[in-house]
Amino acid sequence: MDQGLTKILEKFRVVAENPGEYARGWKKEKNLPVIGYLCSYAPEEIMLATGGLPYRIFGSGRQIKLADSHLQAYSCSLVRGAMEDVLSGHLDFLDGTVFPHTCDSIQRLSDIWRMNAGLGFHLDAVLPVKLDSDISKDYMAQVLRRFRDELEQAVGVEITDESITSAARVYNSLRQCLRTIYAVRRENDSLVSGSDLLAVTKCSMMMDRHEALDLLTEFREGLDKEMDAPVSGKKRLILAGGLCNMPDIFEVIEDSGGVIIDDDICTGSRHVDGEVDLDHDIFEALADRYVKRAVCPAKHAGLYTRGDHLMELVKSSQADGVIFLYLKFCDPHAFDYPYIKKMLDDEGIPNLLLELDDSSPTEGQFRTRCEAFVEML
Repeated sequence: MDQGLTKILEKFRVVAENPGEYARGWKKEKNLPVIGYLCSYAPEEIMLATGGLPYRIFGSGRQIKLADSHLQAYSCSLVRGAMEDVLSGHLDFLDGTVFPHTCDSIQRLSDIWRMNAGLGFHLDAVLPVKLDSDISKDYMAQVLRRFRDELEQAVGVEITDESITSAARVYNSLRQCLRTIYAVRRENDSLVSGSDLLAVTKCSMMMDRHEALDLLTEFREGLDKEMDAPVSGKKRLILAGGLCNMPDIFEVIEDSGGVIIDDDICTGSRHVDGEVDLDHDIFEALADRYVKRAVCPAKHAGLYTRGDHLMELVKSSQADGVIFLYLKFCDPHAFDYPYIKKMLDDEGIPNLLLELDDSSPTEGQFRTRCEAFVEML
C-alpha cells in the first residue's frame, strides 16, 4: 500500500485505540463541548451543529469494578463497560450525554447515568420504535425538533436550520466516503484489513468530523490507485450483529482463512447507510434518513426486514457465509436470530453464531470455531 495511505491508517489506528485522549486534546484546543452518545440512531447532525464533538461511547473493555453495584448482572458488556468508564472518570471530558430510545438496557442505563454520572447535561431522544407506519416520519421529525430545542438550552448555543443543514452535508460526505471504502473492499478484499476498516469507522464517530472527512477523502482517492493489487483469495464472509469493539476478531477471522467483505452491525454499515436529502425541510429530511436506513433489531420496520437486508448483502457481496456476533445478554439480536438463521439455512448459506462479551473475550475458543467454520466452507 502507498506510504501516504499507510500514514492515514496509522492516524486512524492511534485515535481508535485511545479516543479519550483525542477528545481531551480536541476540547482543550477548541474550547467547545464534547457530547457523548450511545447509539447510531442518535441525531448526530444536530449535535454537530452546536460546533461540538459528537463522541460515540463504546465501553473500553476494562475490568468491571464499579458498574456492577448499579446494574443487573445480565446487562450486556456495552452497558456495563460504559457505566464503568463514566464512574471511574475515564469519560470526564464529556459535557453531556445523549441517550436515544433504543433497547431496554440502554433506556435503563439512561436513568442510572442521570443519577450517577455527574457529567453536565443529560438528554433523552425518544425516537419512534415502529418505523413503517404512516406517521413514523412525522413523529420522528417532531422528536428531532424537540431535541434541537433541548440541546440548545443545554449547550447554550443557537442551533439554526442552516447550521444543521451544513452539518448534514458533512455527514452525507462522510458516509459516502465510508460506503465507497466498503465497496472497494468488496471488490478487492486485500486493500484494507478488517481491523483497519473498524478503526476507520470508529474514528468517523469520534474524531472531529471535518478532520475525519478530509482524511477519508484522501484515503478513498488513494485506494482508487491500488485496485490492481491481487485479491486475497480467502473465504468471503459477512459479519452480522450489534456493536463491535474488538479489533482482534477481524485478525482471528483473517488468520483462519476468512475475510469480512461486508457487515450488518451498528458500528459498521448501519452507521453509514442512507443520506439526508438537503433539498427539503431539514428535520423532515433527517427523519426520512433515520426511518429508512438499515434497521437495527431495537426498531421495527416489518417482520422480515432485517433478514431480507442480510440476504441481499450476502448475494450482492457474493459472500461464502455469515458470522453472527451475539453480544451476551443482547435480547433484541437474540429475538431476531432464529428467523434470520432459518432464512439463511433455507437458501443454503453457511452461518455461525458466536457469543461474545468484550470484557472477557475467549480468543482461543473463538479462533478454533472460526478455523473450523472456514475449513468447512
